[in-house]
Amino acid sequence: MDSAASDRSIIALDGWLQTPAGLYVRAWEQACLDNLTADIFGFNAVQIGMPQIDALAASRMPNRWLADTRPRPRRTPAQQPSQQPSQQQSQPQPGPPRQVAVTLDYAELPFASQSLDLVVLPHVLEFAAEPHQVLREVERVLIPEGRLIICGFNPASLWGVRQALGRIGASDYLPRAGEFISMPRLKDWLKLLNMGASQSHFGCYAPACRTEKWLHRYAFMDNAGARWWPYLGGVYIVQAIKRVKGMHLIGPAWSKQTATTPAVVPVTNKRREQQDG
Repeated sequence: MDSAASDRSIIALDGWLQTPAGLYVRAWEQACLDNLTADIFGFNAVQIGMPQIDALAASRMPNRWLADTRPRPRRTPAQQPSQQPSQQQSQPQPGPPRQVAVTLDYAELPFASQSLDLVVLPHVLEFAAEPHQVLREVERVLIPEGRLIICGFNPASLWGVRQALGRIGASDYLPRAGEFISMPRLKDWLKLLNMGASQSHFGCYAPACRTEKWLHRYAFMDNAGARWWPYLGGVYIVQAIKRVKGMHLIGPAWSKQTATTPAVVPVTNKRREQQDG
């Protein structure tokens, strides 16, 4: 996927996030991110991509920035998409996109090495041209024991099955250009960069419905899915920690036993010394 295709896929994701299913995902991810970031301490935090949610809203860090590939104008209330009264009452609607503080390329982050305590990637790896390079850059800018939070669509879910059917003739449910990454595969990528996954969460267990009415009817599946089939949610969130191996000083080549044990003199040498002296 080249950079132009990546930009088109991100634009497609922006449009999908305004649909009822997109609002459903945004509401769940916002609640989960609030719980995760509230307990992460530090000084500098960056959210990269997806300004439709405020991933750092509950963070206590003094310096928090939103970064994206292009600036996005702040919408006024008159420019917001109209919602039906039933939709407004059934679930809270996320706010408008926030203003981007830093414009960047996902594969070349304009931050100093080991300068950030927290980086959040909401649905960035799936639509990036070079997801491995994005992770390498994130690992570079994180401090030792820094935290990384990744949001993604789960291919091993009802939504993933529906998307696979769309590739063989049916209409797509999720943006077609995305390359969705499974949880085990993502953990392998993180492990290669010495970043261990500490927490994982799944959500959005409702079937692939396009209307708010049917999503609301299947709302009971969120509680049932979290209990009976927890790994089959439509989306997931992974938190990882950057591990840095410590240095160990190498001591002298001799051991304590050889250093404290006196040298043993053969008996024949002792007798010869007594005869000579």
